[in-house]
Amino acid sequence: MFASEIRKRRIEGMQSSRWRWHLDEMFVKISGERHYLWRAVDHEGEVLESFMTKPRDKKAALKFLRKAMRKHGRFEMIVTDKLRSYSAALKEIGADHRQETGRWLNNRAENSHLGSVRRTWLEAGQGAG
Repeated sequence: MFASEIRKRRIEGMQSSRWRWHLDEMFVKISGERHYLWRAVDHEGEVLESFMTKPRDKKAALKFLRKAMRKHGRFEMIVTDKLRSYSAALKEIGADHRQETGRWLNNRAENSHLGSVRRTWLEAGQGAG
C-alpha cells in the first residue's frame, strides 16, 4: 500500500517526462552475440530508460514500454522509427493514436545512442579501457 502511494507521488512529480518520448533501439554485440539496446529519451534529450534484450519483437517492445511507464508515468506523445514492433506494442496498451513516425523526427533518440555503445561494451565486461 505504501509503495504504490510513493510510486504514484513520484510519477506525478515528473510531469516534464510525460510530454514526448523518443524511442529507439540499436544492436550491440556482446561475446559475439547480437543483443538489442532499447532507449527512451524525453523531449529534452534526457535518457529515461534503457533495456537490453536478445529479440527485437513485439514482446520485447511491450516489456520495455511497460517498464518505462511504470517508472515515469504515461506519455502524451511517443516518437518512434517505423519498426512494426512499436506499433504492435502501442496498440496492445491502447496508445497507438499517440505514436508519431517520420524520417527525422526520431533524431533525439538516435543521437542519444552515440556514447552508449562503448559504455555498454565496458559494462558487459568486454573491454579494459
